[in-house]
Amino acid sequence: MELFIDGLAAIASPETLVLMILGTIVGIIFGSVPGLTAVTGIALFLPVTYSLGPIKGMALLIAIYIGAVSGGLIAAILINIPGTPASVATCFDGSPLARKGQAYKALGVGTVFSFLGTIFGILVLVFVSPIIADFALKFGPAEYFAVAIFSLTLISSLSGKSLVKGLISAALGIVFVTVGAAPIDAVDRYTFGFSGMRGGFDILTVLVGLYAISEILSTAANKKQLIAGSGQVMQFKGKGFGFTLKEFLSQKVNFLIAALIGVGIGILPGIGGATSNILAYSVIKNKSKYPEKFGTGIIDGVVASETANNATIGGAMVPLLTLGIPGDAATAMLLGGLIVHGVQPGPLLFTSHPDVVYSIFASMCVASVMMIVIQMFGLRLFAKVLKVPKYYLMPIIIVLCIIGAFALNNRMFDCWSIIFFGLVGYAMGKLDIPLPPMIMSFVLGETVETNLRRALMYSNNDPSIFITSPISCVFLVMAAISIVLTVRKQLKDRKAAANS
Repeated sequence: MELFIDGLAAIASPETLVLMILGTIVGIIFGSVPGLTAVTGIALFLPVTYSLGPIKGMALLIAIYIGAVSGGLIAAILINIPGTPASVATCFDGSPLARKGQAYKALGVGTVFSFLGTIFGILVLVFVSPIIADFALKFGPAEYFAVAIFSLTLISSLSGKSLVKGLISAALGIVFVTVGAAPIDAVDRYTFGFSGMRGGFDILTVLVGLYAISEILSTAANKKQLIAGSGQVMQFKGKGFGFTLKEFLSQKVNFLIAALIGVGIGILPGIGGATSNILAYSVIKNKSKYPEKFGTGIIDGVVASETANNATIGGAMVPLLTLGIPGDAATAMLLGGLIVHGVQPGPLLFTSHPDVVYSIFASMCVASVMMIVIQMFGLRLFAKVLKVPKYYLMPIIIVLCIIGAFALNNRMFDCWSIIFFGLVGYAMGKLDIPLPPMIMSFVLGETVETNLRRALMYSNNDPSIFITSPISCVFLVMAAISIVLTVRKQLKDRKAAANS
């Protein structure tokens, strides 16, 4: 606690606090603009920190990180486009809530539980990071493969009424993730002679195309919807955070489950919020007493997604600080920031640079408070976005999406990719094929393939490695149980439908 207080004192200077406020605002903007993410924001501001020193520099970068992850909910709720991969599941219930005239409430719920999820992740980081990091060391390729397989079995809960269409969607995700150079041996697959396809499809181009461009195409196809401003049919009135204390308390179990999932996924290097928000949404939907209401606009779905993706922040910092292994792409940029300032993350960091470690903890807490204050003061301003006629809004969104796509890797291929996936998403919408299973399989597909191949290489092609590893075995058993329960539920629902 004494070190934590010292960390607070280290960032308490007016200059540092102004930098953090600026970083939080920039982060929220980058998170809310589709295609611009925390990674982009940190990358752009990393050179700015060179002359600031490690404490001020890391405080600025962490403020951008926290602001961006939370800012993704704004676009997800207001225009049904995930601002970041970590806010995909927020679209599922956040946007329907807004369309019901409860945009203020949806934004309030998302903001509050973003804050609580971040604080939960920070508490885990501060108090139990050494224990969790030690457990994470036991995860090898077999364990990562088993976790990914278990996650894929939850696709059924995202499939809507038709499991067949859900499986078609998941299969499409697997098809698209295999395009480009194969992991490990870099063999070209499905490139058709185009050099641009060797790098495969970036997850952001897939998400922005499927959600942003397809949404614009759907809106453009509806002349009445295009001409009318959404604000003409939605109400933005609300007090405080937009929801009651009773509603808040009703979400305590969902919050705890989502927060634990977010932290757990964050600790496992390379997975991140893009997976945790969908996984938390799936788990909470499966355990709910009213799963049929998910996707129609209930706060449970927003709580699940926003709690999990923000709790992932603290989880992803655990392996970064204790092992020197980034938990996701954003923490990989933070790793670069630390190294630039001569600070080497790892087991010795807590003894060699305790001032930097605890100033990072303190800046995460302060940035979380800044995030909730800035977003809540801007809540009514954000909601007014819906009052803008869509024939003004949609061209601006297309331009921002194209800019964001090009900024990823500085290549035109990504710009064409989002248009392609926009057409795919539009076609899937017309055929009533759900998008979430495709996203889930695309996110996890590379993890499954890479770790399957690595595990078999380590074991000389002996598949028993997946059973002899206790952790892997447990997750595979859980996956089998999940499949059995899913089939049982499908048969039960089919029988009930036939009887009725």
